[in-house]
Amino acid sequence: MNDASFEAALARCAAAAADPQPDPVRALAAIVAWLRPAGDEPVAAASERLARLVEHLVAHDEAAAVLRRPLSLLLGRRRLVGFFAGSGILPPTGFFSELGRIIGHRLLPELPDEDDLRDALPRIFRRRDDWVWLQTLPRELSLRLWRELGRPAAARPEQVGPVRAQVLEALLVLAYRLGGVDAEQEFARLGDSFADSAPVFRAIAAEAQRFADGLQAHWSGGAVPEDERQLLVLVGQCRQVLARARRASMRSGTSLRLTYLLLRSEQSLERIETLARLLAAPLHPDRGQAALMACSGLMGSALAAENRRNSLRRHLGRGVELLALRVTDNAARTGEHYVADTPAALRGMWRAAMGAGAIIAVLALLKISASKLSLAPAGYALLYSLIYGLGFVLVYVLHLTIATKQSAMTAQTIANRLGELQPGRRLDLALVADLIVAVARTQVAAIVGNVVVALPTAVAISLLLGHLRGAPPLDVGKGAALLADLDPASLAPLYAAIAGVFLFLSGVLSGWFDNWTAYARVGARVERLRWLRALAGRAHAARAARYLEDHLGGLMGNFLFGCMLGSAGTVGLILGLPIDIRHIAFAAANLGHALVAFDFALPWTVVAWTALGVALIGAINLAVSFTLALIMALKARGLVFNQTRALLAAVWQRLRARPALLFIAAKQAGRDVDTQ
Repeated sequence: MNDASFEAALARCAAAAADPQPDPVRALAAIVAWLRPAGDEPVAAASERLARLVEHLVAHDEAAAVLRRPLSLLLGRRRLVGFFAGSGILPPTGFFSELGRIIGHRLLPELPDEDDLRDALPRIFRRRDDWVWLQTLPRELSLRLWRELGRPAAARPEQVGPVRAQVLEALLVLAYRLGGVDAEQEFARLGDSFADSAPVFRAIAAEAQRFADGLQAHWSGGAVPEDERQLLVLVGQCRQVLARARRASMRSGTSLRLTYLLLRSEQSLERIETLARLLAAPLHPDRGQAALMACSGLMGSALAAENRRNSLRRHLGRGVELLALRVTDNAARTGEHYVADTPAALRGMWRAAMGAGAIIAVLALLKISASKLSLAPAGYALLYSLIYGLGFVLVYVLHLTIATKQSAMTAQTIANRLGELQPGRRLDLALVADLIVAVARTQVAAIVGNVVVALPTAVAISLLLGHLRGAPPLDVGKGAALLADLDPASLAPLYAAIAGVFLFLSGVLSGWFDNWTAYARVGARVERLRWLRALAGRAHAARAARYLEDHLGGLMGNFLFGCMLGSAGTVGLILGLPIDIRHIAFAAANLGHALVAFDFALPWTVVAWTALGVALIGAINLAVSFTLALIMALKARGLVFNQTRALLAAVWQRLRARPALLFIAAKQAGRDVDTQ
């Protein structure tokens, strides 16, 4: 590390702080510029530099004084309420209003308010990606830095007083903002689950005011006030109310606005707790270390959030996370039905997959026959979409299963189980491994069940039609085209990946419609349709309403998945891009139809090569849809899972010890996995 650059950074900081009109922003920017990794340096370089800075401050108190002066000027001369009450917390304006502000800032930058800390920070952290290395700084190093910078703070009450007064004001702003959260119309939709919440949220505002009055009186020379424990008790009660509201939203459906409000309220409660502990620390000398840790964590997360406050990518990504949080729990509950953990459930999966395989063989022939018509591209897209979409709806209504359709659902179930893991508890990790084995077993049953029926059924249908018509339904040219579509060396893997994306999207859409059905109370509204009552009678109208309420997500997810598959090729043709789809079940059926077209007179090498293509298509379908769904589920729950290697090892140990687990379920429910 360059000694000259380190000394130069300290010299620039000292010069800026010693100026007759000191500029603390310029002084601190010099230190941040030295800490920031250069373009070709790893992010870890920032941690190494911070370690050196801390050691230098510990050894040289005059260097620490150089940094303390601009920091105290920065905090003492600027408004801090917005920083402590808003940085790292979702803004009160809402998602779309904030999106408009960020876009407006990009087109016409806002005028900064130099008297506000939030507007001064971009001059210190000038790079938009400074948050990357800020988040990698070790917690213990940041803690030591703040300890050195704040060590003589008690000797300078004239500097500490304005800062703590604004921190207290930020606490009150957050508390009173939460005090009126129950007035939001979105919460009123939750009914009894949130009906008795008003006193709790009103109480936290009143207790925060009492806590603030006691501290202010103490700072003015009064007696030692009561500590923050009662305020923290109310914070815990508010968290319980929000948890109850979130569970209620899973049953009755949620909106983007409600999801936004719940998350923002949880963030506000966490910030109130941190600020309360920080303000009460001087009342309890034994809690100084805990308060310093809270301050260090708050500053780290708030600075990183401020650095990304005008990031369009971050804001849109957060919106996607909110949408994911809105729909993934519905998908997770659906995914539980796709895990066969008993012999009876596995037999049911085999039957469902085999029944779907027979229908797919018919759908594949219908699609091939439709391709012979003379239609405009839009006509082909519409006809193919109807064939696929209505066919998938039929499969769903008959309670059958299409291979790979489950992966986007079961990923949500796995994410739910990962969210229940507790550090150091091997039993929980073992349960997740059992769940993954059960999911893999279910996928194998679905894929094999589809393929072993779709292929021979396609052969049987083509032979029957050939016998009735005197010629196979497909000529040799069309058969050759179908085989070419399954060639592993062609674009088939890419098209299989596109189908995997559509599989993932269909799972998201199913969850969205399930949520919307519950939120909008579609069942009760359908039951009130006068024309439906007149046509079918009250009893049948009620049954139809209940069916829609329970199955609209599945119906729409399957139909829209069919529309995606049916229109992908036409969209690719219009855009001139390599866009098409390959799905393992249809690939197997197409192979069967092609074999009849060639009268089975194909070299075994061609058949083997094409069969390899079918297997590759299935593997890519599964991998893409499952991976996307799992990433979305983990992000929606805010999970960072770092035990992947241990989990894979646990799965491998089970399969190595009992390879039959991929094909045979345990005799007792819950022995391998408990999905409830």
